[in-house]
Amino acid sequence: MAIAELVMPKLGESIMEATILKWHKKVGDHVKLDETVLDIATDKVDSEVPSTVEGTITEILYNVNDVVPIGTVIVRVETAAQASAPILAPVAAAPVIEAPAVPVAVAPTPIIETPAPAPAPASVPASVPVTPPPVVEVPYTPNAPMVELMAKPASNRFYSPLVLNIANSEGISLSELERIPGTGNDGRVSKKDILQYVADKKAGRVPTYQPAPVYAAAPQYITPVAPVAQQAAPQPATQPTASPVAPEQAPTVPVTAPAAVPEPMAVATPVAAPATAPTPAVEQPQPIAPVYQEPIVPLVPAPQPAAPQPTYQAAATPTYQPAPEPVMKSASRFPEQNAAAYSAPMPPSPQAIFAQPSGKYSDPSMVKVSGETEIIEMDRMRKLIAKHMVDSKHTSPHVTSFAEADVTNMVLWRTKVKNEFEQREGTKLTFTPMFVECIANVIKRFPYINCSLDGDKIILKKDINIGMATALPTGNLIVPVIKGADQMNIVGLSKAVNGLADAARNAKLKPEDTTGGTFTLTNVGTFGSLMGTPIISQPQVAIMAVGAIKKRPMVMEGPDGDTIAIRHMMYLSLSYDHRIVDGSIGASFLTEVAKEFEKWDINKQWFHYL
Repeated sequence: MAIAELVMPKLGESIMEATILKWHKKVGDHVKLDETVLDIATDKVDSEVPSTVEGTITEILYNVNDVVPIGTVIVRVETAAQASAPILAPVAAAPVIEAPAVPVAVAPTPIIETPAPAPAPASVPASVPVTPPPVVEVPYTPNAPMVELMAKPASNRFYSPLVLNIANSEGISLSELERIPGTGNDGRVSKKDILQYVADKKAGRVPTYQPAPVYAAAPQYITPVAPVAQQAAPQPATQPTASPVAPEQAPTVPVTAPAAVPEPMAVATPVAAPATAPTPAVEQPQPIAPVYQEPIVPLVPAPQPAAPQPTYQAAATPTYQPAPEPVMKSASRFPEQNAAAYSAPMPPSPQAIFAQPSGKYSDPSMVKVSGETEIIEMDRMRKLIAKHMVDSKHTSPHVTSFAEADVTNMVLWRTKVKNEFEQREGTKLTFTPMFVECIANVIKRFPYINCSLDGDKIILKKDINIGMATALPTGNLIVPVIKGADQMNIVGLSKAVNGLADAARNAKLKPEDTTGGTFTLTNVGTFGSLMGTPIISQPQVAIMAVGAIKKRPMVMEGPDGDTIAIRHMMYLSLSYDHRIVDGSIGASFLTEVAKEFEKWDINKQWFHYL
């Protein structure tokens, strides 16, 4: 038996400790490899800690709500030792005749009981046993099986930027990537899966993927109908004509063989023959197998007796008596009506019939104040958010600039392609990936927006990792990070945004999904707000907020003069750390982002990667 130690894993470059939320195992429980042992929480996200070995838990060193530093041992697991080989009875070693050096594959040989050997012949000395020559065994190398791809593409699956970069560098299309079976959480394709797939593809173990053929609509076969002239042609002369003849004078009718395809005939009225009349002997032809076809409607159908037509009687029209008109109680030309109006009670009005009491008082003196209050304890995430906001305000001197952007082209382009986009890519097209693409393009021209401050040193980040503030169902806020946002097109950004948002709302974010951000975007317009003054997420130096998109009449400048048009407008706001970013840099960056929004190509091609 061996003892393995499970330590608190490293959850990010800036995370030094974690809080234990829940233990899934207790002392004495058996745990499998990669099975969840406990849940932990950091100031970024909640996560699960899996076991790195298989065995029995012998010791748990911390309790729930304990704060444990990174790298500290938290669990000890007793693992099974390697099974020792069976000990065999010693066998007397026999002298071996030296043979030429030949590579021999060593394989375990089972011991088989055999009868005592017969005495050696006289020609062989008894002291030297005969040893058979060594047998050279060639190791068996089985053929590697073909890789099985998924029968149905996983269109809603999230792909990390690393996996997308590997697929792009290896020439793997998105349709091919969607058929790779994944071993990650929720069937995600991990780095190990994509690398193994690339190796199998180079070794020829991946079947050639061909998209499903598109079949044309099956032709509809219509049975031809005989022409009208053919239908109206008279019957052959060999067929008798039905005529009313007396029973005793009925001649013998010759019977001819029927045609290959029976034609519809007029049906004659049968005539009852007397019981005493002998039946003439008629030679019956051999039956011919009937040929079935769709019935042909004759040109002139046989007359049918007219069915009696039902007689419908119109429903009696209800007689409505109008309600008596209210009579003015003032003097009129008809004194008898005035007298009836004063004597008869007035009917209640519809407002009086359907009026419901509101429960509110019209007299302020009747209002009663209870003075009751409710105290709600902040949850752990709310406490961390509050602490981060206060620390950010104490750390960075915040300055906020505002700008206005005409996003009409964005709105029109999204309206034009969103349905086809969702059908082809299996994910929705929102404005957030469009905003992220424009912001990433502008950040490349303003490196000081994509940096952090360490004491007196400015750290310029080469990677553009944009965090997006996401509201949780509990009302809290979390910021998952889109890694390498400048390396993805609109399709990749849409899948990254939707995947991270779904994982955040379903509490499936991983620690690495919330770390490493260099710039943050928050969409306050989702909740109807026109603009906002966001707080910087440390250690970043800037955060941008986009407001609600509203239609407004705007003055448009053109070659023929100014005109007024209805445009889709939006306010942008940028909060930045004034220790590093001055007003000129912050305002210039914000203006360039607004221009990037406005010059969005309304004919932009989004499937050019195919």
